[in-house]
Amino acid sequence: MNEFEQQNLAEQEDTLKGKYLTFYIEDDCYGIAIRYVTEIIGVQPITEVPELPEYIRGIINLRGKIIPIMDVRLRFKKPFLEYDDRTCVIIVEMNEINMGLVVDRVAEVLYIPDKDIAPPPEISKGHNRYIQGIGKVGDDVKLILDCNKILTDDEIEQLLQL
Repeated sequence: MNEFEQQNLAEQEDTLKGKYLTFYIEDDCYGIAIRYVTEIIGVQPITEVPELPEYIRGIINLRGKIIPIMDVRLRFKKPFLEYDDRTCVIIVEMNEINMGLVVDRVAEVLYIPDKDIAPPPEISKGHNRYIQGIGKVGDDVKLILDCNKILTDDEIEQLLQL
């Protein structure tokens, strides 16, 4: 990578800092750093793959690329909800793989400065492993997800073999 490309990459990273795509699961609002998001699509037919965890709904073929699909609602141990016209799939790039995250609905892209993000409360070990922080936006809070902790290393390995 030459000096120009490095500078361009640094500037691009800087413009994404503090920006989060927010979405809803039931009435709870979550945010994910925009730098992980590659695109947002509507729900497509999902091909089931045997012996995957329940929250991995299967795979889709997105322009010739196989993308595993995770239902975030199921990952967070909430009941399954039939997909409708508001259901979206957020395609993210994390841990060397592209993955689709099924969410109830996408809200907006918000700028949340680091000073307005508090660490998650210490509850019991493992309960908050997906939560990177709690963003304060006016009177609302947004639970900021840590993209790199949504899947365990074993789950990543299993999906890389698809």
